Amino acid sequence: MGQVSRDRDGEGRARSARPRDGLGRPLPYGVAGVERQPEGVLRTPRGTLVEAQRLLDTGKPFHAHEVFEDAWKSRPEPERDLWRGLAQLAVGLTHAARGNAAGGARLLERGADRIAGFGDPYDVDVSGLTAWARDLAERLEGGNGSPVDARAEAPRLTLK
Repeated sequence: MGQVSRDRDGEGRARSARPRDGLGRPLPYGVAGVERQPEGVLRTPRGTLVEAQRLLDTGKPFHAHEVFEDAWKSRPEPERDLWRGLAQLAVGLTHAARGNAAGGARLLERGADRIAGFGDPYDVDVSGLTAWARDLAERLEGGNGSPVDARAEAPRLTLK
């Protein structure tokens, strides 16, 4: 059995080169997709929030999740659950927009639980995001399984 050739990034790590749509779904090779977020970008907390909000506002929660993932991997330990929870909220919205209501609701609840213990670091609207996530999760659980509009459902991340 031959070894399967895998796409690799510039540093040799496995990373699919297939284009993706705005919700992160892989598209066939050769099709125009949405530009991917570069991995491993070190941003300030404010820079992370600004970039993630821009992506959420344009209906790209999967890509916002990648921005939060960089923060959760690079920020100090006491903050990592905040950034990981924000990433889970973005992925929850991604699943909801893809029509996966059960998975979206689960991730939204998990993200809300993870960030609920924080105050409002970096002006993150923790209580507002927690309420938004729980409301959307409830609507998903009681809905008909239709995909939600990621742009219309995008939360505000900060108090300001």
